[in-house]
Amino acid sequence: QVQVVESGGGLVQPGGSLRLSCAASGVVLRTLEVGWFRQAPGKEREAVSCISNKGTFTSYTDSVKGRFTISRDNAKDTVDLQMNNLKPDDTGVYYCAADTFCRADITTIHGHYWGQGTQVTVAT
Repeated sequence: QVQVVESGGGLVQPGGSLRLSCAASGVVLRTLEVGWFRQAPGKEREAVSCISNKGTFTSYTDSVKGRFTISRDNAKDTVDLQMNNLKPDDTGVYYCAADTFCRADITTIHGHYWGQGTQVTVAT
């Protein structure tokens, strides 16, 4: 049975930083392409970033370019999302999805194995 687990969410002030981490059991994350998605209150879920299985290709939605960085920690078999200069609009539940097809047009990616999500709240 595959389980995907996100961690690292929390409450942060605008301009602050958080680092999310995605781990899994039942699959080896470093063999899969992985994406981060988010869903804000009252909005549809959107893809935020994705990374290829070898970590050589990454993609970001326009609103987070230059602020978020996705990376792999192969020793831990995790995929992390470093989020800097956070804004209130970044508030939402962040989900990790494994076995995506990471591509430049990130709006078209989907995930096969999903986590339960971690809450990120950016507020004063």
